[in-house]
Amino acid sequence: MRNRTQLQPIDFPSSLDAQKIPEDMHALITQSQSRIEAFQDRWDQPQVEQFVASDYEMAYRAIRWVVDERLMMGNRMVEWGCGFAVVAAIGSQLGLDVFGIEAESILLRQARQTITDFDAPVDLIHGNFLPDGAESLSHHPGFPSLGHNVRSAYEIMGLDLDDFSLVFGYPWPGEEVFHQAVFQKYGAPGGLLMLFCGPNDLRLWRKTFP
Repeated sequence: MRNRTQLQPIDFPSSLDAQKIPEDMHALITQSQSRIEAFQDRWDQPQVEQFVASDYEMAYRAIRWVVDERLMMGNRMVEWGCGFAVVAAIGSQLGLDVFGIEAESILLRQARQTITDFDAPVDLIHGNFLPDGAESLSHHPGFPSLGHNVRSAYEIMGLDLDDFSLVFGYPWPGEEVFHQAVFQKYGAPGGLLMLFCGPNDLRLWRKTFP
């Protein structure tokens, strides 16, 4: 009988919001947020409608908790659709080996500035964060995650999705089920999927076998 994988939710502790953020990290996050606001306020360049900033303080607390609790099976993290790569930089500052995948060249230029500001050795990849064939798992053809006309990031990296112990993503409303399905099929057994689904809504799962 073939094993069927499943995603097991992991609850964050109720004390997570009380976790103190170091002053230098808080300053870097604030600086990044100011850069994002300035970028989005510009009228002299095309806007990237699919780019929306995450809650970076919440992301810091959550990733730090995962690291402190040693929940990861390895040390490699990837951020899907990294945008300015603030979450990727945070993960790197917390000691993880991080890759950020982004399809929009204009956002990658901003991401390079972020990793310079954070002094974070993040590998930034211009490509599609969906593994080949993953689009077939979508139940809606209009999801923003679909249709990026760029090369597979995994081909560029020489890695597969199951080579990563932690995946972070920010799905558009309705996409979270699709992102879970992608991770369930292509992610590493024992790997973690962390999705920012909106204000005060950060979720974590581990891929397990029943």
